[in-house]
Amino acid sequence: MSESLAQYQEDLRRLSDELIRIQTPIKILDAIKWPREMEERFLSSKGTVLPAISQDFYQKIALPFDPVKTQAELLTLKQEIHRRLGKKDKLGKILIANVDQYRLVVDMLGHRGTPVFGQLSQELYGSASHRLHGDRHTLRQLGDKLSYIFSLPAARHMNKHHPKIISAPEAVNVLSQRLEKYFHSDDMRVRLSDGIVSDAAVGGDTVKLNSKAMFSESDLNVYEVHEGWVHVGTTLNGRAQPHATWLSVGSPRVAATQEGLAVLLEMLTLSSNPGRARRISDRVAAVDMAENGANFIEVFNYFRELNLSAKDSYRVTQRVFRGGMVEGGSFFTKDISYVRGYVENINFIRSAITSGLPELIPMLFLGKLAIEDIPVLYQACQEGILTPPKYLPPMFDNFSGLYAWFGFASGLAGIDLKGVQRHFTRLFKDVPSIDPSLELLDDTEFDNNSD
Repeated sequence: MSESLAQYQEDLRRLSDELIRIQTPIKILDAIKWPREMEERFLSSKGTVLPAISQDFYQKIALPFDPVKTQAELLTLKQEIHRRLGKKDKLGKILIANVDQYRLVVDMLGHRGTPVFGQLSQELYGSASHRLHGDRHTLRQLGDKLSYIFSLPAARHMNKHHPKIISAPEAVNVLSQRLEKYFHSDDMRVRLSDGIVSDAAVGGDTVKLNSKAMFSESDLNVYEVHEGWVHVGTTLNGRAQPHATWLSVGSPRVAATQEGLAVLLEMLTLSSNPGRARRISDRVAAVDMAENGANFIEVFNYFRELNLSAKDSYRVTQRVFRGGMVEGGSFFTKDISYVRGYVENINFIRSAITSGLPELIPMLFLGKLAIEDIPVLYQACQEGILTPPKYLPPMFDNFSGLYAWFGFASGLAGIDLKGVQRHFTRLFKDVPSIDPSLELLDDTEFDNNSD
């Protein structure tokens, strides 16, 4: 190894470690989470009283870092990256992009409960009104189409097959056993938590399950691949990097790739279910309504009118108003990342195949990254600066099957789905349903967001 390369790698490691040190206390979700009893109070009011969340509420949640000091440290780090790696260095540019993201995050958290919070959230995560790369449709249009499909009577019927009968301690044991087989040589944990509002969450190398929740077998299948294979897996793959250790931590710019990849794994392993898929799709509509000025009660009522349960309606609404203003005017837009990222990951894989570059596909698991980083990171792997991902799901490790699956999907992409639907609607018209309430999908409704 040349002396200059060794020095470059040493600098990259030192600068990466410094970013990890600075960002460690910056916990976005912890800084904007609501107490669990807020849900009970809102639902007991029959959804008629806004949650008692204000700017004063957030000011009482002390940030575990000094915003002024942290901003100064991030600015100093940016200058040091330019000095040590050079302004044109490609890995340095990715590192700086993450530094700049954390500078925005610190600013956003300093404006919790104000309109500025929502504006900075849009800058970090995007907006439901944004269009997908290379497509004319907005995220809201895609989200509405998916929500419609996953709320059809047939989908509601299938949701009955996933009862939540597994206790939290039992779920921890089952999930621990499954993930120990996957992460055979690394320490990772599954544990109970009283401090999370959702049923499951990930922190670094730990999967946390809500101690008060009950789970279905489908839930555990989802958590195994979503939280385990993707979120924990990319953390450990990033930690295994000898020099680019920043790949073990994720700024908002990687959210879409991470969450979209996690949802894609749910689909590829057939772990998801229509109820889960609808909750993910509904989040886009919730973000869009909040961005257009709706208050908490208006968004909640929107989902109640779509026959979503009061509990699920509260939770999808609460996710969007975390950090913002329940009376309207400020919001948290991270929840568009799931649908946006799902589509972007699929399009990336299809494009890598049709471009003759399938070897780029496993790079999705290299660490916490944005899809646009992959060509640079792949080149760095080829040069020996980075190491390939340590943990890969089976279909990404030997991706010949994935190639065939997406190859067929790409070849079929141009088929006229409306014409196909009309053909099969005629074919199915005399078939008795297992449930009298089920009805065939009307192709005009299916296409209601196609323009």
